[in-house]
Amino acid sequence: MNSPRNVRKSGLVVGWREWVALPDLGVDGVKVKVDTGARSSSLHAFDMETFRRGRRDMVRFSIHPLQRSTAESIVAEAEILEYREIRSSGGHKSRRPVIVTPVRFLDQTWDIELTLSTRDTMGFRMLLGREAVRHRFLVDPGRSFYGGKPPRKKSQKKKLMKKKRST
Repeated sequence: MNSPRNVRKSGLVVGWREWVALPDLGVDGVKVKVDTGARSSSLHAFDMETFRRGRRDMVRFSIHPLQRSTAESIVAEAEILEYREIRSSGGHKSRRPVIVTPVRFLDQTWDIELTLSTRDTMGFRMLLGREAVRHRFLVDPGRSFYGGKPPRKKSQKKKLMKKKRST
């Protein structure tokens, strides 16, 4: 783990929003809000079902990785580390399952604790809390996408329009 001094020297900086991957969950890219006001990281998950595999408590859930879109769904499962009482920014408490999963950003991969919750009404599908970035990155609240943006996929409609013009 890096010390705060080493982080400053290394120049590893993250913006207030970034694209990260969750490789063990099958997510190549999800836009996250880096939220130093939130202790925990949280992922939008729905259709959650818990089950046992041997002696381990597991959770199976679905993810919509793209902001403001339900077109793509990924089904994932992970071992439940614990359940945690989380207080939302509005003051509401909820009991959420916590999983541990690797996150990939800027050629680095490290494990984070991630609470699973329904974030349909939130602007971002995932929050990357301060525990996930502590001793790794400095947060620049005035910039975004230090890690770059994923290549934009052309929509089917745009592809069809381009194809019609060329014929």
